[in-house]
Amino acid sequence: MKNNRERLRESYRPERVRVLFVGEAPPASGAFFYRRDSGLYRALSSIFEKAFPRLRGQDFLAAFRGLGCYLVDLCGRPVDRLEPRERRGARRMGEVGLAEAIRRLHPLAIVVLLRSINENCARAEEAAAWSGVRIVVPYPGRWVRWRDEFREILVPVLRRWMRDEVLNRPESRLPSFLHITRNT
Repeated sequence: MKNNRERLRESYRPERVRVLFVGEAPPASGAFFYRRDSGLYRALSSIFEKAFPRLRGQDFLAAFRGLGCYLVDLCGRPVDRLEPRERRGARRMGEVGLAEAIRRLHPLAIVVLLRSINENCARAEEAAAWSGVRIVVPYPGRWVRWRDEFREILVPVLRRWMRDEVLNRPESRLPSFLHITRNT
């Protein structure tokens, strides 16, 4: 049986997942990306607004879904208060579920949102027989240099993916504030 957090997450799953963002786990604090109350929500919405200024003032989660983006976690339960050994074990166990999600969603690209889960995600991708574009970024937590690097990596990547139609849906399905004028 799915809990409220997972039902909320699924309500934002796009019909076709183009870019799968992978976090470590929901925080023990109870905050959650899809409730709009987490640091990751603030960081990603800020990055998308920087990449696509027309998103400012819009419903970010609706735009995120409309672009074909979806966020899942490697671990289904919070791990941030676990001892390091337990945390590594929880990450290892999460690989099976992540592989299943990758196989089911078959994204064009994956963004790993924490360097320390990079190997876990790579094993899950291999188990899912997935191939595609993969980006690994530092978690944009409290350290300014990680937030800067997060921005420096993702903003140009998102713009390129929009240009290359990794993020685009057919024009009629894009929210009006994301329509792109093409010069031919």
